[in-house]
Amino acid sequence: MAKRKGFREEDFAFFHPGGSLGKKLIKVRDLMRQGKANPIIRENATVEKALLAITSARAGSCTIVDRKGKLKGIFTDGDLRRHLKQNGVSILSKPIAPLATKRPIAIGEEKLAAEALQILRDRSIDELPVVDRKGRAVGLLDVQDLLKAGFV
Repeated sequence: MAKRKGFREEDFAFFHPGGSLGKKLIKVRDLMRQGKANPIIRENATVEKALLAITSARAGSCTIVDRKGKLKGIFTDGDLRRHLKQNGVSILSKPIAPLATKRPIAIGEEKLAAEALQILRDRSIDELPVVDRKGRAVGLLDVQDLLKAGFV
């Protein structure tokens, strides 16, 4: 009956987002953090600025971008702890770029959230930068976002 009416899986998922089919079809863009909840800093920023951005967004990392907004790296709270332990508070005035993870694992905003979950599990990471088709950072997906959506 559904096929005769032209009712697709995507339509069913839209009207029943809490169901198993709905979850399978949720896109990364539907769950990613954006705006103030998505800390993005330029690659010439300091570690202190990164820390303030992470804290303000209540996130566990910040995305590093170039002047065109293209993803260049990620700096996590774990990176901060490791560098503080090695170098002390003097790192706060240092540029972020050399301390960040370059070419981080990222996911496209059009990908399925289930794919993002698999990447997070396989790589044992908690946050995943989200990029558009041009490689610009547009969001951040945290494993907690997937938990809230009932994926885990």
